Amino acid sequence: MKKAGNLFLAIAAALILALGGSGCTDDSDAAPPAEDAPKYVILMVPDGMGLSNVTAARIFKNGPNGDPLDFEELPYIGYQRTHSRNSTVTDSAAAASAWASGEKFNNGEISCLDDNGDGVCDGTRINTMTVLEIAEQKGLSTGLVATSDITHATPAVFGAHVHNRKCESEVFEQFLANNIEVLLGGGIATNRSSCLLTATDAAYNANLITDAQNNHGYTYVTTETELAAVPANTGKLLGLFKDGGLTPIYQRGAANDEPTLAEMTEAALKVLGQNEDGFFLMVEGSQIDWANHARDLKYQIGETLDFNDAFKVVKNWAAQDKDRYNNTLVVVVADHETGGFIIEGPYGTLSNAGDTATQATDMAGNLLTDDDANPIYEADLEGFFGSNAANYTTQSANHTAVDTIIWSNNWVCGQAMDNTDLYNIMVNWMN
Repeated sequence: MKKAGNLFLAIAAALILALGGSGCTDDSDAAPPAEDAPKYVILMVPDGMGLSNVTAARIFKNGPNGDPLDFEELPYIGYQRTHSRNSTVTDSAAAASAWASGEKFNNGEISCLDDNGDGVCDGTRINTMTVLEIAEQKGLSTGLVATSDITHATPAVFGAHVHNRKCESEVFEQFLANNIEVLLGGGIATNRSSCLLTATDAAYNANLITDAQNNHGYTYVTTETELAAVPANTGKLLGLFKDGGLTPIYQRGAANDEPTLAEMTEAALKVLGQNEDGFFLMVEGSQIDWANHARDLKYQIGETLDFNDAFKVVKNWAAQDKDRYNNTLVVVVADHETGGFIIEGPYGTLSNAGDTATQATDMAGNLLTDDDANPIYEADLEGFFGSNAANYTTQSANHTAVDTIIWSNNWVCGQAMDNTDLYNIMVNWMN
């Protein structure tokens, strides 16, 4: 347990006093608020983040002896198994589907079991509704925020049921049908390759955006400037800021007008917070995973710190109101680890916070610059991405099967569990 000044410590202590010590099992009671109280569930996903990523970001920001990152100060720490239904090493679709729907799925499936491979969900799921769909049914508002395309695997699993993660136009159509109040991310990808549904193109997706505005009541924004100007009483918000995913934080030039993850999170909380019954919100730092695939330490650090800034927004939001403070469940957890990243040095000296004077390079040895052609400098760390190491300079790193850490304000998450257990914890909170 961390220092007593932590924002969420008082909440956790109150839950302990109220409930005693039941464990984090499939039927555990996650200490939901009183029946007539608002219920807030905020799931924050640093996609592909291993514990070594947290170490690297903390050292870069604050030095080896510096303060922890904000989400590290959540008082309860556990860990989860990540394997999928058909693979020891999961992908994001199966891993996030386990959270969203409470059972194991095959790699590539979006809260859908398609065992015969015909492109149609079999209808054999244990839980027919995702945690987001349950929230909507109970009258709570819902939102999805990501730095990838908004139809990418992790956000997709909460608001859609599709046999393959590449059916992204279909995912967005199901988002609209599910009446999700806030959708903020990169863009909408098409139905492609392994998707067995009808192929789509950019024109098809443009029509979906028009449909969202004209027939589903969304306010539509495409820049950070427009997002900041969204009125406080906005009912439904769609923000698509860059097809394929937002520009990585460390590459952004001075003229970039894309929001940060923190700014998108703040906008989502503003819209969703109007519902007096509460809301479910998923926030994903999608590109920590991409940085680890690319074996790019500065990319990884930038996206991890961007995610930490989004957590600070949540922390400050909860501190402003007694109902929020008492009735918010916050879970920070990565779907899987990517890259097998380890910190090998410096050995014999302590790292300095911040940049060094050495320009960073990519896997092929090319010097890195931002969008204004300014050099990107290395961190004072010696790192190595152990996954697929035999092809270090020619191929990306892969996902690994290691367990991932859970940080939470609720004691029920402070132990070992399966990733499917988080579904029950979130649903119990809303119940």
